[in-house]
Amino acid sequence: MKLLSHFPAIGVSNTYIIGSTEGGDAILVDPGRFDVTLLNLIEDNNFDIKTVLVTHDHENHIKGLKTLMKIYNPLVIAGNEEIFEIPTKSVKDGESLICSGFQVEVIEVKGHSSDSRVYRIASYLFTGDVLSAGRIGSSSTSYTREFLLQSIKTKIMCLDEDLLILPGHGPPTSISAEKKWNSDLRNTL
Repeated sequence: MKLLSHFPAIGVSNTYIIGSTEGGDAILVDPGRFDVTLLNLIEDNNFDIKTVLVTHDHENHIKGLKTLMKIYNPLVIAGNEEIFEIPTKSVKDGESLICSGFQVEVIEVKGHSSDSRVYRIASYLFTGDVLSAGRIGSSSTSYTREFLLQSIKTKIMCLDEDLLILPGHGPPTSISAEKKWNSDLRNTL
């Protein structure tokens, strides 16, 4: 398995690509910005994007989807039934799918947005804005913040501590590191 990341400098989300070391069918997570750098990353590794995983439909995580759809013809997987009038495969908590040759487990974690999904592929958790290094996602009310905290505690923090968290913004982290250093979570664990 090969994992590549694209971290655009202009206020958008991290994008990740998962594929075989030999190239071929691949998964792209959160097409926040589709630019020449991302295109070259895909093409230089001989990837064909067959699946797009959307952690949630905030613009900075999906803005590049329309361009991506013009170049590749992927299945879009998300918490909603459509994004930009593009039909998606809507997934729910606990579903397990085979995408581009990889097992993808779906974890629904509401609180940041109603359609937030975390995807587990092997030892990686793609968390979008639900959980990042040292912080949890924003919430519109104190009720949704508490809901988000409880969802993170019961659905993510109980997983293997060595899982690598690949967030929508910022650097990677791990469940172990978040248990030790995330002040938002320390009081709830």
